[in-house]
Amino acid sequence: MARSPSHRDACRVARDETRPLARLADAYGIATRYENSDHEWVEVADDVVVAVLAQFGVNASGEADVERALADVEAARAATALPPTIVVREGATYPLGVAAEVVLEDGVRRHVEDELPSDLPLGWHRVVTAEQEVVLAVVPAKLPEAPPAWGWMLQLYALHSADSWGIGDYADLAEFAVRSARELGTGVLLVNPVQAISPAHPVERSPYSPASRRFANPIYLRVTATETFERADRATREAVLSLTPDRNGDLIDYDAVWTAKRAALELLWPHRVEKLPDTSGLRDFATFCALAERHGADWRDWPEELRDPAGPAVTRAREELTDRIRFHVWLQHLCHVQLSAARRAAREAGMPAGIVHDLPVGVHPGGADTWAQREVFAAEARVGAPPDAFNQQGQDWNLPPWRPDKLAEAGYAPLRDVIRGVLRHGDGIRVDHVAGLWRLWWIPPGEPAHRGTYVSYDAEAMIGVVALEARRAGAVVVGEDLGTVEEVVTETMHERGVLSSAVLWFQRDYDAPGQPFVPPAEWDPEAMASISTHDLPTVAGWLADEHVRVRAELNLLDRGVDAEYEAAAAERAALRELLARQGIEDEDPVVALHVLLASAACRLVLTSPADVTGQVRQPNLPGTIDQYPNWRIRLPVSVDGFFTTESVRAAVAPLRAARPLPR
Repeated sequence: MARSPSHRDACRVARDETRPLARLADAYGIATRYENSDHEWVEVADDVVVAVLAQFGVNASGEADVERALADVEAARAATALPPTIVVREGATYPLGVAAEVVLEDGVRRHVEDELPSDLPLGWHRVVTAEQEVVLAVVPAKLPEAPPAWGWMLQLYALHSADSWGIGDYADLAEFAVRSARELGTGVLLVNPVQAISPAHPVERSPYSPASRRFANPIYLRVTATETFERADRATREAVLSLTPDRNGDLIDYDAVWTAKRAALELLWPHRVEKLPDTSGLRDFATFCALAERHGADWRDWPEELRDPAGPAVTRAREELTDRIRFHVWLQHLCHVQLSAARRAAREAGMPAGIVHDLPVGVHPGGADTWAQREVFAAEARVGAPPDAFNQQGQDWNLPPWRPDKLAEAGYAPLRDVIRGVLRHGDGIRVDHVAGLWRLWWIPPGEPAHRGTYVSYDAEAMIGVVALEARRAGAVVVGEDLGTVEEVVTETMHERGVLSSAVLWFQRDYDAPGQPFVPPAEWDPEAMASISTHDLPTVAGWLADEHVRVRAELNLLDRGVDAEYEAAAAERAALRELLARQGIEDEDPVVALHVLLASAACRLVLTSPADVTGQVRQPNLPGTIDQYPNWRIRLPVSVDGFFTTESVRAAVAPLRAARPLPR
């Protein structure tokens, strides 16, 4: 069973971990105790362990059941000499214990005795013995260094221009990248997740709950930038343009945007000139989309016979919906064309690090990935986080986790395909909640967020797969390691050439009186630095106490309003003290904070358009869904206005001076 030895060993403390239930849990990487954010050991209730084991298809409801399951695990391990997938770093050997043939991905065959040699090339290979055939991934020991650069953390949906239809689109992304590089000297552009949605109403607004992480979101298409539109007859083009949605207001109406774009694309579909790709994974996704349009976004609510993608009813549906399936294949091709154009434009404009795409930690439980690949998901469990000082009841993200054992049995192809899907259109990838490559907090069915436990993954394999695909794509990798994260996560990331994350609001000396801010010059060099994130206050909002006001209004505060305002004032005072220590004038707080950020020791330094344009509301307010306009807030200026606003240029001038583009 795939699991991280570091987590397994950490759980063998104090309580009797030789009990059959504990041994069974350990076999599946399930923690029976864990260290919380206060560095205190918490015992996991046995019934929670039993419920998580059930997500692996293991019955541990009674002592006899536990003994039988444990015997089955031990027998299965004894029956095979090799694990289902072998991941080895380049230049390293690996003991096999048996003679084998290595089949390289180019078809070359090599006979080996007892161990894998150290000269195997990077790539996806196979090891064949008399008894087994398993996947072999030879992965990079370390990724190349990322080029030093400054850039943007962009919420793509927030952009708006004369030609976009009520939401920022892929053409806006290309224009923003090119003008940022040429006019402001930007070297990197991090974009919110643009993974696929279910094409049904209501449209999912959160970019961190996609239907699929393998495909792209057509709501960001610019209809009028397609080759089919450009070649269409005048009447068709006029009909398409007549569908332009209302673009007034400061909030995005996702349903109106998708309704308009889908109708426009349907008008163009009979006139298409693009050649359609044809892969089984894409056909499965397009089939899901066609069925979702008819039966709703969540496949768990579909008629029973359509919930099995391999069943006869879906086979009949594929025939009946052939044209509609091909339509959704076409949409994905259009997304690929426009995303690739944006990436190419950024590179040609001189961005050394280019466009970096954000990867969500999971997918919607009723989306395309869980429908097509349900065997690798623990479909009824939810990913979240245990209780801590900021979330005393824990967090429930309502995302189903991958099963570590099934990932290994699948040769880590699901993870590989997700990384490939993202890097197909980008020069880098930011892995949200990168600690999930080591372990995830699983919440069993029917339980609240705090009644869960950690399940470990084979971190060596997980990060190795990410590194292999990134090396092949020539991509930068950034891991979001904020919050309560084990030291081994950040240490291993740096060992493997993956950048960590440094956010000004969190860079504090928590052991010192008053918890002063740490000067950016002392931050981790191998990191991506920023002032804030999409889940935190903007600079203007922080200065105006907007984050306190709105949470108080929505009854989201854990303590009294006065205490929150006092804490916010103390944070501002501590930051002004840091500015004073660094000799930075704070007459213009936005400029002052960017002067401070420019001094960061980190390899990449990012700011956000929301911060430099004075936007008060933060993009997302954790703990809310409809109470706050999450992921709907437009920038206060258009793309054109952004590059002609003097305050924008003044704010980023220190970043430009500290990290000029190479000439």
